[in-house]
Amino acid sequence: MTVTAAVPTTSESRTPLQIWQRVRGLLLAVLILVIAGVALAAARSGGQHGRLDPRSADPYGSRAVAEILKERGVSIDVVTTLDEAAGAAGPDATLLVTGPNMLTAHQQRRLRTATAGSAGRTVLIAPGGPSVARLAPDIRPDSHGPVTARPPLCDLPAARAAGTADLGGIHYATDLHGATACYPDDGSASLLVLPGQEAGDTVLLGSPDILYNDRLDQQGNASLSLQLLGSRPHLVWYLPSLDDPSAAAGTAADRGNSGDDGAEGESGFIGLIPSGWLWGTLQLALAAALAAIWRGRRFGPLITERLPVAIRASESTEGRARLYRKADARARAADALRSAARARISPLLGVPPRDADSSAVLLPAVAARLSTPGSDLGTLLFGPAPADDAALVLLTDQLDALEREVRTS
Repeated sequence: MTVTAAVPTTSESRTPLQIWQRVRGLLLAVLILVIAGVALAAARSGGQHGRLDPRSADPYGSRAVAEILKERGVSIDVVTTLDEAAGAAGPDATLLVTGPNMLTAHQQRRLRTATAGSAGRTVLIAPGGPSVARLAPDIRPDSHGPVTARPPLCDLPAARAAGTADLGGIHYATDLHGATACYPDDGSASLLVLPGQEAGDTVLLGSPDILYNDRLDQQGNASLSLQLLGSRPHLVWYLPSLDDPSAAAGTAADRGNSGDDGAEGESGFIGLIPSGWLWGTLQLALAAALAAIWRGRRFGPLITERLPVAIRASESTEGRARLYRKADARARAADALRSAARARISPLLGVPPRDADSSAVLLPAVAARLSTPGSDLGTLLFGPAPADDAALVLLTDQLDALEREVRTS
């Protein structure tokens, strides 16, 4: 007769069912995220959601002011490259630069050159130090302040007509003759108008809040926004883009400049990211942390693991006996033998398992069961350790004999 031995599976190999049970939760979570993302993209695919985007109806978009300007006859062109912005600048146009800090030094110099000789208006939203040095050299950023309702405190007709408005952010100072400083804080203006050639001018806004959808109906924000952006029949709304080809020009030269440019560019890039994406990233990070906690290793109770090979009980017993013999642990071996014998005979005598190691309970039960007790049961079941190996072997034989007698009696 031929016996075919089954090849045991190792603990490393897993069946398809085990693999499915392990990954199905993660796959379900990924599927839910994909479906939610597709549904959200489909629901919002029809609109723009960038900060200061005139097509965006989000709280930080600027669709409201753009629509009002259109109703008043102002044409609006949304451009994303420097070439388009510079080409559209002219005496009958207002150029709104929503992210001057996003521009490279080369782009800022080109923009300055394109608008310097124009009779139109240029509106710069919150330009920082390096940006101001290239776009408005006669101005210096002075301080930062909170965006709050401020009175104009200046003679600019647009500011006086608008009254109190939500301004703040970067404050500017200048010694240029003819400049108009409005909405000041500690002597520095959060709205500064610089006269240019002919009838042109440059407007610096310390913060973009008056253009946001959720703030347009507060204070005099709407009036001030419409007058600053609607003074010409044409408005060029410049949203700097990271993929503008002009950004690559002069990059090698810009790298040698101060590290402030890089910091401003990074701040501008973050400013272009819609707030919903930032919250979505935070939620994904939280979901990843919860998944890591869920799938992480825990130190729980011991479980039985399927071993690569099957070990016979006799081999385990022999191996433990050799360890006891090598360590000369007769006392430990004797305790193990006596404990096992008591555990086996106690059910035969009707003794509860909890009382198997109690001599006061077990010994009377054994004595009552055996008609002719031939040895001292107390010494046999609860006695001291054997003095030598021969005594240990004798103890083993006596325990076996006692167990057989209890079973047969």
